Amino acid sequence: MQAIVQPFFDPATSTITYVVYQEGRPECAIIDSVLDYDPRAGRTSTARADEVIAFVREHALQVEWILETHAHADHLSAAPYLRRELGGRIAIGRNIRIVQETFKKLFNLEPAFRLDGSQFDHLFDEDETFAIGGLTAKALFVPGHTPADVAYQIGDAVFAGDTLFMPDVGTARCDFPGGDAHRLYRSIRKLFDLPGDTRLFMCHDYPPEGRGPRWETTVQAQRTSNVQAHAGVTEEQFAAMRQQHDATLGMPTLMLPAVQVNIRAGAFPPADANGIRYLKIPLNAL
Repeated sequence: MQAIVQPFFDPATSTITYVVYQEGRPECAIIDSVLDYDPRAGRTSTARADEVIAFVREHALQVEWILETHAHADHLSAAPYLRRELGGRIAIGRNIRIVQETFKKLFNLEPAFRLDGSQFDHLFDEDETFAIGGLTAKALFVPGHTPADVAYQIGDAVFAGDTLFMPDVGTARCDFPGGDAHRLYRSIRKLFDLPGDTRLFMCHDYPPEGRGPRWETTVQAQRTSNVQAHAGVTEEQFAAMRQQHDATLGMPTLMLPAVQVNIRAGAFPPADANGIRYLKIPLNAL
């Protein structure tokens, strides 16, 4: 079953959002949406999400799923806005509950914030199958970058989230709370076990100098050419490389705003008594 994949690249966060559907069928899914956020002004807007909405309406598609590969640390999700405008169910892997527990403590969130994932419309179990019209889809658990990462296998395509980047870039970092380089290695091998001609779509691209953004590759290309995780790299070698490299990386610019929104399925925190919603920035806690 061939999936039609329409990408939307956000240069501000290097994120790719996807609309996925089947020729001749109206049902579709939206994967890893982006809400525009200006950290200097604390202001959100919907320009990127509106591009997705325009495409869906232009092609007379019907949104069944709004899928998150994980609770992103580099952009805010537009999932609630898309659901309001287009319908569909917001879904993520069941292990989001682990991430919620970790960050509820970090942000000292309100006591009413629940740790059961109920902010989302659906939580996928490992290898759970579901449908997008005539396309069969499966939620593949690929922890390591975070405990809750999921890749979505939809027809002949897999949406890898932050597990892998393009072969000349490598793999995701593992130094966020709950990250684990050994688990990421095993998750990557799980993807490498798929047929070589499986199309792989990245959630981000950080292109090296000399090329523009790209987001589609194959399992075989990753096995052969991934600069950090190609075939022949052992788990111990990968974990040592990842840990050494991660120690040199700065915190993503939008991590603190993004995570506290994304663990709520993209919803903003409750308003204070003055009617304004506030994000928390923990000082000297990370």
